[in-house]
Amino acid sequence: MLEVISALEGYAIEASDGRIGTVDDFLFDDETWKVRWLVVDTGTWLTERRVLLHPSAITSSDYEREFLTVKLTKAQVQGSPDIRQDEPVSRQMESQLYNYYGWDPLWSGGYPWGGGLIGAHAGAIASPLSPPPYFRGSLKRDGSDGGPALHKGGDPHLRSIGEVTGYHINATDGDIGHIENFIIDSATLGIHYLIIDTKNWWPGRHILISPGAVAGIDWPDRHVRLNVTQDQVKASPPWDPLDLMNQAAMKKLHAHYGWPGQGF
Repeated sequence: MLEVISALEGYAIEASDGRIGTVDDFLFDDETWKVRWLVVDTGTWLTERRVLLHPSAITSSDYEREFLTVKLTKAQVQGSPDIRQDEPVSRQMESQLYNYYGWDPLWSGGYPWGGGLIGAHAGAIASPLSPPPYFRGSLKRDGSDGGPALHKGGDPHLRSIGEVTGYHINATDGDIGHIENFIIDSATLGIHYLIIDTKNWWPGRHILISPGAVAGIDWPDRHVRLNVTQDQVKASPPWDPLDLMNQAAMKKLHAHYGWPGQGF
């Protein structure tokens, strides 16, 4: 199932014996375009610590009450390897987390309860009674780059969703907008699309771009280069957020650009 990642921001994380915090950000691999970690804000419970949870720890979800249940105890989380707020996430730290919790670093998705990470959310996306959650604002908090703290001495391929949101998008012949959000497969946490706001180039339009169309990323300058032209973008099928689960519409989008698959 395809989901918009910002819908998970602020979800409570419930351990078996109480709440440990809320979802604050996501870290993804810029080679595989898969979310590798959920970043949890523990509030005043564990101050000055960044808690990382692997997606495989999630056992159930509740869309109505906006929380995720994990198969952990608060004591386990408190005793986990200490990752300070201002430290990069190194591969050694990731290895320590995998070993401590017994998580599988080769995990490729699949949830025991079925339907993906937030299985009930598709109905809310399609509801005409409430605005879609896609465009409620960036996950980024302070407008700063966020890159050096994450990458200096850290895993060079681990990126923050909050950091990358807002990056400028360039077609082969010019700018088309900036990253507004991301669409993920809730079963595997693979990023299927970048949601692009084109308001300074094509007012009133949002478009979907596959990670496969990304030709390169200039991290210091916060620019993403695509292998498509502005004319290709303008000729693409219009995207309606309420058509996210419409297989025919997604198939048409993929056929226009020559992307493999159908978005599902």
